[in-house]
Amino acid sequence: MSQDNDKRRLSAQDASFLYMERPEAPLHIGSIAIFEGTVPYERFVQNIASKIHLIPRYQQRVVPAPFNISHPTWEWDPGFDLHRHVMRVKLDTPGTDAQLMALSARLFEGMLDRNKPLWEIYQVEGLEGNRTAMVSKVHHCLVDGVSGIELLMIVLDVSPDPAPSPPPAVVDAHPPIPPAPSRFIDAIFDNMTERLDRLSDLQKSTVDSMLTGESRTRSALRSLEATQPYMANPVARAPFNKPLTRERRLACSEFSFAEIRGIRASCGGTVNDVVLTVLAGALGRYLEMHGESTQDRNVRILAPVNVRREDERGNLGNRVSMLLIEAPAGERDPVTRLRTITDTTEKLKRQNVASGTEILSDLLGGVPPAIQSLAGLLPPPPNNLANLVCTNIPGPMIPLYSVGHRLQAHYPMMPLAWEMGVGCGVTSYDQRLYFGLMADPNAAPDVARLKEFLDQAFVELRSAAGVDRSDLPRVGAAPQPSRGGGRRRGSAAHAAGERMAADAG
Repeated sequence: MSQDNDKRRLSAQDASFLYMERPEAPLHIGSIAIFEGTVPYERFVQNIASKIHLIPRYQQRVVPAPFNISHPTWEWDPGFDLHRHVMRVKLDTPGTDAQLMALSARLFEGMLDRNKPLWEIYQVEGLEGNRTAMVSKVHHCLVDGVSGIELLMIVLDVSPDPAPSPPPAVVDAHPPIPPAPSRFIDAIFDNMTERLDRLSDLQKSTVDSMLTGESRTRSALRSLEATQPYMANPVARAPFNKPLTRERRLACSEFSFAEIRGIRASCGGTVNDVVLTVLAGALGRYLEMHGESTQDRNVRILAPVNVRREDERGNLGNRVSMLLIEAPAGERDPVTRLRTITDTTEKLKRQNVASGTEILSDLLGGVPPAIQSLAGLLPPPPNNLANLVCTNIPGPMIPLYSVGHRLQAHYPMMPLAWEMGVGCGVTSYDQRLYFGLMADPNAAPDVARLKEFLDQAFVELRSAAGVDRSDLPRVGAAPQPSRGGGRRRGSAAHAAGERMAADAG
């Protein structure tokens, strides 16, 4: 995996996840990986130790520029200790899936320590059925969903008996973190270089517009015309659109990918369209449970879109844009709901909205870092944009292993955006599709019911599409009200990483 080692300084998009973060809304992503058998802790640590040289960013910490005159840089952590990042937790007896979900939500709470590399893995022992879980946290400034899955392909193996990892190259000792005066001069130089790069891009854009009659900015603005109704009309708030607290709850489901392919073959659309259809159906039931009318009711979903070019695959960091999708939660016919969502997403793709929002994001990156860095210090503005975020990350459709133990299930965990007390993460693995519903209990104490509605909405769509049930669900755990369930061993914790098939199938 390329680390862009010549790009030590964070990009504006990567740095924004640091600037916007606040204790009630930490911006790390994560997952729950469940393995067959008991994974020996020291062998697991040794396995990571033998591969971590392939991902040097995981040995580097974020160091701010003096006075925030530029974005932070990645610097080697002089005190890097793998045991401060890979820790052990043991579930109380009996070690149910519900206990695992409750513990995982608690581990997900709280910001990562910026005085060390921004990632953690907890090995969870005591899981019933002779299984072991790995709960991971990785800061969003380090990876987006796609690069996180590519990272998973490095840390895990495609065989229970893999060939040894290539040894690290012999290098001199890593340099120490530069002193503040040196970092100040580097930041000034990098700022000048960035300004020259932006000027070069502007000149190229001007020449292109003279030759084609189309400027990059004009193209962006035209492609964003489709979002004007969203921007002009504040979102209709759902019961869970409330200010966030520091607590989290988690509920997870999984579905057969063969059944999803069958739905697509019968009704059309992409995998992501099916995901949004099921989610909208669940949200419609949830709104009704809370006494809200769903007649002609839409939910507005913010869907991150991967804009990583083929030559950028393997790089860490973020390359995402956004789509705003009005999903008909009040439509009770699931096939009609799917076709409506498919029409909407196809229209947005034809209008190249994702490219437009990416260009505007690049333009906003020209705001001085000293001003951008104030984002997390200011009161958050009211959320008038969307009801929730739904991130669909394609994963490997083949089995993976860790020190010989097969990965059984892989549930995503996503951060919550401000005043969006529910978020949905989706990923595929080994012919199944995994949903992770993250919630703030202050906004959605009944996320377990939303999980039940998700299951019902999928069964309803599968039946309406005339698709036979292919197999029985293995796991579909929801959290229990209890906050207990785990005792830690080893290092102290804080308050408490896909071939890829986004729209394939």
